[in-house]
Amino acid sequence: MGRVVVTEFVSLDGVIEAPGGGEEFEHGGWSFEFNRGDDGDKFKLDELMAADAQLLGRVTYDGFAKAWPTMTDEAGFADKMNGMPKNVVSTTLADDDAEWNNSTVIRDDIPGQISRLKEEIGGDILVAGSARLVKTLAEHELVDEYRLMVFLIVLGSGKRLFGDGIDKTRLRLADSTSVGPDGVLLLTYEPVREGQTE
Repeated sequence: MGRVVVTEFVSLDGVIEAPGGGEEFEHGGWSFEFNRGDDGDKFKLDELMAADAQLLGRVTYDGFAKAWPTMTDEAGFADKMNGMPKNVVSTTLADDDAEWNNSTVIRDDIPGQISRLKEEIGGDILVAGSARLVKTLAEHELVDEYRLMVFLIVLGSGKRLFGDGIDKTRLRLADSTSVGPDGVLLLTYEPVREGQTE
């Protein structure tokens, strides 16, 4: 059974919008103000290399599909991004428009299709960005793990990871460490389901 892993760059006030730029957001690119060090880079590389698929919302998918096909790197990050299966949740994206290599559009019965995807995929299914999709996943208890790279900045505006409308949810801290000279935090949480002991 696969696991849905929400992996986000997040500010101290919970903002996940445009950490690398590319969107019309007043603070776009805010994560580039920090040095996450070699350990932070290794964490992101290891996370991607261990994953079997990506699950993305339309805005994040469009941004990734525009940038990644032309990228190369010695570590193999770009090759993995471009080669792995990608599932984009969108009611407006036509199959013909999902041109990024190995892309599939999910447009209806989102909880059901993602549950089936978890059964088909043996490993981690990474969800980056995709604020609206993450909200839907959380509402239907489909998130198995949150991996948050927390940057020590307050942005004051922007899409938040846990915005209005998210139900009360208990999380268990599975791991924590800091990386880089700027003290970027790596926090891993697992949702505590009703009736489950910590």
